[in-house]
Amino acid sequence: MRSSYAQLCFAGLLLFFIAGAGIFFSVESNAQTEPDGPAVSATPPADPTLPPPPPPLALEDDEPVIIETELVNLNVKVVDRFNRPIANLNKSDFTVFEDGKSQPIEFFSQDEVPTNYALVIDNSGSLRFQLEKVIESSKIIVGTNRPDDETGVVRFVSSNKIEILQDFTTDKQELFDALDNMYIEGGKTAIIDAVYLATEKVDEYQRSQGPGNLRRRALILVSDGEDRDSYYDEQQLFDLLREADVQIYTVGFISQLDKDGSFIRKSDHKRAKNLLEKLAEETGGKSYFPNDLSELNGIARDIANELRTQYSIGYLPDKTKPDGVYRNIKVEVRQGPNDQKRIAITRTGLIYDSKSTEQPALKRANR
Repeated sequence: MRSSYAQLCFAGLLLFFIAGAGIFFSVESNAQTEPDGPAVSATPPADPTLPPPPPPLALEDDEPVIIETELVNLNVKVVDRFNRPIANLNKSDFTVFEDGKSQPIEFFSQDEVPTNYALVIDNSGSLRFQLEKVIESSKIIVGTNRPDDETGVVRFVSSNKIEILQDFTTDKQELFDALDNMYIEGGKTAIIDAVYLATEKVDEYQRSQGPGNLRRRALILVSDGEDRDSYYDEQQLFDLLREADVQIYTVGFISQLDKDGSFIRKSDHKRAKNLLEKLAEETGGKSYFPNDLSELNGIARDIANELRTQYSIGYLPDKTKPDGVYRNIKVEVRQGPNDQKRIAITRTGLIYDSKSTEQPALKRANR
């Protein structure tokens, strides 16, 4: 009996010490993990009126963080004094200036990139004798297209007769068919309206492809250069061109225009030439004035070559300037061996976020 009683007492003491030890370690653990003062929950209760927070971003080790920025993209041709293209230049050979201030070059490429361009062809009576040859030379340009190049065809006469014969496509046969469907029509020539609407079309199509789609954008304008009845004026057109990144190549049949002017009014010939040259110069393109139809095929090949022998340069614009302010752009190129003169040709400036009121509209031709 005494032995059983002793065993029972020993078991009771053992349970007492085990329970005490558990309380001791529990208190010690709380003392180490909880701060002084009232307890604060690590995760506050969720507010049922707010949407749940997004999950944290999970980045793998060494995963790059990509920050998208809006670069100003410049297509730059480099020629020598004899207008011969210069290839194989490096990023270090170029300096970009915005309003006279040097800007770091963020992107540089001399590789051939796809081109989106529109053929904008005058179908008014002033080109009735040249149209067949214009169509032939236009087909030469289209024939040089690379597989990823996209081209559209626009015919124009007056302000209310500006039509898309073929939307942007890589299909050369579709483009040839559209060119074959051109015909002369009466009306007052609206060159400024046609260039304005075609520029918008090229620029909008490019934007629809996304910011990472690096393509050159261009217009090839064929006309006599004499604007007779446009809704837009030259100032509105050049404001748009300073905002859009579109190069313009002009082929002007101006030899038959009246060259007689006065002290007050320039001749038709002079005004047409000035307009076509300014369109090309301010956008980094080139102007051609053939004296004979036999020159057109050579001009077509030259334009095709011009579109593909350029450097692509991107820089970050000055963010301290407000939207809508014109910025002068200049690109300089380091001189070559033996002081070889190198000349950079690109757009002369740009405007951000200028707005224009659209009135005339591009129409799709009935085919």
